[in-house]
Amino acid sequence: MKRMRSVVFLLILLGSGLMAQAQFGNKNKKRQATATDANKSVDEVTILGIKSKFLAKDSTNVTVFMRVDLTKPNNVPVRWREFTEKFTLNYVVYPDFSSRERLAYGNIPLNEQNVVQLSHTRFMIRFEVKRPANHASGVLLGEISEIGTTKKVLNDLAIKFRDTKLGERFALFERTGRVPLLQNYVNLNDTVQLQDINKSVKELYVMRYRHDFEPAQSPMNTNPRNAARTLGVDTTFKISTSSPLIFKEEGLYYMTEDTTDTYGVGIVVTNKRFPKMTRPAELVRPVMYMSQANEINEMLAPKDPKKSLDRYWLNLMNGNSDLAKRTISAFYSRVEEANRLFTTYKEGWKTDKGMIYIIMGSPDRVQRSKDREVWVYSQRANFSEINFTFNRRPNQFVEDHYELQRYVEYQPIWYPMVEAWRTGAVRD
Repeated sequence: MKRMRSVVFLLILLGSGLMAQAQFGNKNKKRQATATDANKSVDEVTILGIKSKFLAKDSTNVTVFMRVDLTKPNNVPVRWREFTEKFTLNYVVYPDFSSRERLAYGNIPLNEQNVVQLSHTRFMIRFEVKRPANHASGVLLGEISEIGTTKKVLNDLAIKFRDTKLGERFALFERTGRVPLLQNYVNLNDTVQLQDINKSVKELYVMRYRHDFEPAQSPMNTNPRNAARTLGVDTTFKISTSSPLIFKEEGLYYMTEDTTDTYGVGIVVTNKRFPKMTRPAELVRPVMYMSQANEINEMLAPKDPKKSLDRYWLNLMNGNSDLAKRTISAFYSRVEEANRLFTTYKEGWKTDKGMIYIIMGSPDRVQRSKDREVWVYSQRANFSEINFTFNRRPNQFVEDHYELQRYVEYQPIWYPMVEAWRTGAVRD
């Protein structure tokens, strides 16, 4: 079968605060592909994950940005030289996800020209890839390996050299325009730039929407949701690329070259605390994934949502405040990480991936093909292995919109996991 012959990329996905490929920056007790903390050297540097994006430079070259998140025991910062001297980066370009024909390959030196340190544990690698002969697109498989060991992390990225969309030529960069943000959200009053590799100046149309998108439906709900076909535009204005840009109101912003364009660049502008959620009225909503309808209604009705939310958690934990605090911390750590990892045109916790991540945690592995991701979980609750399949769907705002394939058969898996949350049995 063709599917069985497909190139399958297995990625390690971790818990709250980290990043693994494509979407995943998945932090608490982190599940890693290395030895336990007790066996780690204090100097050991571990790759937690990779997120990548390409920007078309011209018809023959693309620029690849690869953000790498690392960690050391006891949260010790990773020095620039530790990263560049400890790891190597190689890549291969294939025609597509189902082929092993090598179109191009290379080794990227990790040096001052190619590597920028973004924080104590985060680095950005930048390199150029030339278009293979007779191919306008391909799949780039990057491999970051630890020198002297067999440890490596893979990252796959679909790339295009021709007929690129706006979002494949332009991206949001931080205020200096040096590195892209590689995320679909920015905070209020942050300074960013929308630019391409050549830093060209172009006028774009911007539409702002204040629509409050619905959270994900249950994995067992196979009935299609009747979504609105159009969204009401709240504000319109113009911006110039490669110039400082500040958003002063929350909402979904959509940028296009022409008002009739089918695809553009979407960005969610959030409050200053996001991806954390701190407002009591906000904190109530994610618990819908583990709550009954009457519980949600009771929390939404009172004028003091904080007291209502505290009462909800204490009731679940039979008045055990210590257990309630631990469970609350674990739950909202996952909510925060879902926001960080999966925000698309709506907050990450509302997405199908966000819902699964919050309840189930990090998948043990991910199998990816052109338009599909399969999250594989092993040894949870009362099952040995379960798969959740996400299909990529066309979306005018973002490139990485995925929807879950829903089945009623998930009930004997989902309900025990929900009950584990409701009894404080989940530990991250």
